Amino acid sequence: EATESQPIFQPNPVKRWILKDQPEPEQLEEVSQIKNLHPVVANILVQRGLNTEEAIKKFYNPLLDDLHDPFLMAGMAKAIARLEKAFDMGEKILVYGDYDVDGTTSTALVYRCLSRYYPLVETYIPDRYTEGYGISFQGIDYAEAADINLIIALDCGIKSVDKVQYAKEKGIDFIICDHHLPGAELPDAAAVLDPKQSHCLYPYKELSGCGVGFKLLQALTLSKGWDEPFLFELLDLVAVSICSDIVPITGENRILTHFGLKQLNQKASPGFQALIDIAGFKPNLQGGYNLKVDNVVFGLGPRINAAGRVGHGLGAVQLLCSESIEEAMQYATQVDDQNQERKDLDKTITQEALAQIESSDESLSAFTSVLYQPHWHKGVIGIVASRCIERYYRPTIILTESQGKLAGSARSIYGFDLYEAIEACSEHLIQFGGHFHAAGLTMKPEQLPAFQLAFEKFAQSKLTPEDLIPRLLVDMEITLGQVNSMLLKQLQRMGPFGPHNMSPLFACFDVRDSGMSRLLENKNGGHGHIKLSVTSDDCIFEGRQYAVEGIGFGLGEHWPVIFSGEPFHILFHLEENEFNGKTTIQLMVKDIKSAD
Repeated sequence: EATESQPIFQPNPVKRWILKDQPEPEQLEEVSQIKNLHPVVANILVQRGLNTEEAIKKFYNPLLDDLHDPFLMAGMAKAIARLEKAFDMGEKILVYGDYDVDGTTSTALVYRCLSRYYPLVETYIPDRYTEGYGISFQGIDYAEAADINLIIALDCGIKSVDKVQYAKEKGIDFIICDHHLPGAELPDAAAVLDPKQSHCLYPYKELSGCGVGFKLLQALTLSKGWDEPFLFELLDLVAVSICSDIVPITGENRILTHFGLKQLNQKASPGFQALIDIAGFKPNLQGGYNLKVDNVVFGLGPRINAAGRVGHGLGAVQLLCSESIEEAMQYATQVDDQNQERKDLDKTITQEALAQIESSDESLSAFTSVLYQPHWHKGVIGIVASRCIERYYRPTIILTESQGKLAGSARSIYGFDLYEAIEACSEHLIQFGGHFHAAGLTMKPEQLPAFQLAFEKFAQSKLTPEDLIPRLLVDMEITLGQVNSMLLKQLQRMGPFGPHNMSPLFACFDVRDSGMSRLLENKNGGHGHIKLSVTSDDCIFEGRQYAVEGIGFGLGEHWPVIFSGEPFHILFHLEENEFNGKTTIQLMVKDIKSAD
């Protein structure tokens, strides 16, 4: 915890290890009777609310039959009726999506499905710089000029009351498929699909924008008798949207992600195949892949996003709709180049943003960071906000100049509702939108000082100094001797892992260096990495001491603790490591503390 000797504004503060509440013995009783279930896994399952054999069986065996009836979603019957009218009247349909991963995968999903059965479909992605987020007047004008009567808006539109009205006056209808929080007034659209509407009784509220688009197609497929297996072949797009948009991987999202990753790994579309190849992922011995949520989040997602960040998001849609690997590789090469440009911009702007924070004691000791430079690239400011939080753990907003206004991206920390905070300061804004953890906003240049003060004041009313110290939630304490292949295999069945179903984090106390640990260079700068080889008193097999291997990326600052030869504590996830055709257990170490 923060003390006078360790101010709360120190960069990279010591992380708090917080052990989650552990189940009572009587809660574990039924689950512990399940044959061959590892006791560590039983503990974690109960901790996550899975306390019967039936619940665990359902969790371990996701089924497409368990997807909810799409017609339970408010507005679905109206949406299908409007689409039926468009088909009957031979109207042109515009599939309109946002320029990020969720928006571009949504657009590709709906276009690929609709265009299989109906020829008069085209796509539209707004330009981040000339049109901004969501539905734009320019996009509606384009639809009017192209004689389009129906727009399907994906991952946007729930707050576009004025834009939808503008379209209606031109004889253009909207079907809105969104998952963001609605405002006080809903757009006057032909249909509004958003499970977060207060009157919507849909059982699952956390779908991605692409997930809402999928439910529309599911309803249409059921209504029209279309090919359901073909629709399920498109679940790789839904899975990538869920992973990249950081929505909870629970309930229906978990089913969609499970089958979407299966499709991605076993029979990827040409667009994803090209993206997988250019990202450097290697096939497994069966010729498929072993991509998990993290591989999508850090390998595929950033490349898809890069098209809209430094180019135009339409390039990502063209990639995802490619019909041959040759065509797809052209687009994949383009987005990979854009991603490299994005990385260079990200690095430079992050350095400048951190320098702003470090420019005064006042900004260092603040509860928030609201930073602005007119030349910062609009396409990477959200990433820069996240980078700043890695260094100075506090709600952060990065702003740049855009068409005479200030446009910003905001990111939050654990437990701080960013949407609520920005809404409380909305008198100093032109517009805003987003989620609990991420948001976008626009203001006039002269509004910035008042907004900074209001945002800081709100944060101080909600946060304590302790909240500004990063926390790591530990699932349970285990001994190193409990780590084995049976535990790893049963943990893997709990995937796919992501928000609200994170890969279990374990604490091991009083481990020792086996003498084989080593410090590795970090070629990207910063702290080096540690290749760990650790043992403990219970690591004995057939009378001999053994060690367990691990890796700690960016944890080089802890090398003196390991090199000292004294006992230390580690936090880690359990993972499988494949190298030269050999598979071993590996500790993915997240933090290290000395035993004292």
